[in-house]
Amino acid sequence: MTKPANKSYLLATMHGLLGVGAIVGGLMLMIDPSGSLLNMPVSLLENSPFSHFFIPGMILLLVLGVVPIVVCIALLKRSHWSLAEKLNLYSDRHWAWTFSLYTGYALLVWIFAQVYFIQSVTPIHLFYFAWGLGIQIVTLLPETQRGYAK
Repeated sequence: MTKPANKSYLLATMHGLLGVGAIVGGLMLMIDPSGSLLNMPVSLLENSPFSHFFIPGMILLLVLGVVPIVVCIALLKRSHWSLAEKLNLYSDRHWAWTFSLYTGYALLVWIFAQVYFIQSVTPIHLFYFAWGLGIQIVTLLPETQRGYAK
């Protein structure tokens, strides 16, 4: 494999920060499913399939917390993981590069779902929407793609 591109450090940092924040937020929602630890009224879930924040917290923890941390580490270490390789749609790239795209899409879907269910857009939605787009952009930069080519 080729040497990591400079942008890979930026990308790894983006995933690491996303992951840490989502783990903290997800744990807080799971510990207190009423949302009061985060000053989130359960009424935000009126138009959603959820009656409390436990399941959304678990999804946040796993999909936008644990996965980005794993991707962050893999972007830096280029570790081999046969299961991830089986789920890699781009066999000419390291699986961590592909999972970076997956994570960016997951973040965008998460924000779209939040906006749909609460029927409102807040600055935090715009921030994380931009974060998801940023992950996609940095992942798709030619320099980054070259850095993760097999």
